[in-house]
Amino acid sequence: MKRWNLEGQVAVVTGGARGVGELLARKLAARGANIALVGLEPDELKKVSEALPTDSAYWHADVTDHVAMARVADEVRQRFGKADVVVANAGVAAGGPFTESDPVAWRRVIEVNLIGGAVTARAFLPLLLESRGYFLQVASLAAITPAPMMSAYCASKSGVEAFAHSLRAEVGYKGVRVGVGYLSWTDTDMVRGADRDDVLRDLRAALPWPSNKTYPLGPAVDRLVAGIERRGHHVYGQWWLRGMQTVRGYLPSVIGVVGAGEMRKAEPKLAASRGTRGTGLVGAGGAADERERL
Repeated sequence: MKRWNLEGQVAVVTGGARGVGELLARKLAARGANIALVGLEPDELKKVSEALPTDSAYWHADVTDHVAMARVADEVRQRFGKADVVVANAGVAAGGPFTESDPVAWRRVIEVNLIGGAVTARAFLPLLLESRGYFLQVASLAAITPAPMMSAYCASKSGVEAFAHSLRAEVGYKGVRVGVGYLSWTDTDMVRGADRDDVLRDLRAALPWPSNKTYPLGPAVDRLVAGIERRGHHVYGQWWLRGMQTVRGYLPSVIGVVGAGEMRKAEPKLAASRGTRGTGLVGAGGAADERERL
């Protein structure tokens, strides 16, 4: 399978201040790519940018803001002259029963994860068309299978998967390749933040192996880099996720039965914490997003 040499290419990474985005930027730079970071934490972005071994710059921007992202794309063109790879990685999450969720936080998950990916694509497609480049939309296991207590996240990741598949059909004949990246539970601030919710943590522990584990960040990002190098249509952060594609048609029915049973078991804990449990965005990235909107 052909692999593209990343030496001298320009890679744009949204959500680049921490977690998957930060490590992805570092690993792409280690392969010679110049890096444009986009996110909501300018101090953290600056630290990441300054530590990279190749030419890099960063932009403080909300990926849901069409005007801001168009400006970023224009400035990336001015700064680097092109963009060869764009990774729509920025994402947030909120957990808990839908009926008790904060409607603002629930909507924000959809906005950042789904609309933010589309806004990123809209802003950078002109550059990718010029370079015949590659757009990678980071999705999740949540795009393959639904899960209770994660309605916004599952809806958003299912949405970005469908968006990327649609986009591939529209721009593929023009030379732009489009891929979807799938990650299971990976050791990031977002997942650690979600694990602070004991009900969500217990529900995840009840999942069958290997979907009940938290996986190390490094190997998952290595797989994303390999996917970028081959400009893959499907990129799997954990080896077993590929196999999930073959059974995904059965999963909603299975989760509907098994998930209902687990929620019934969790009801006493939910009732005891009702009115006191957190309903906002989880993790350090979620906190940064909420600060941005104050």
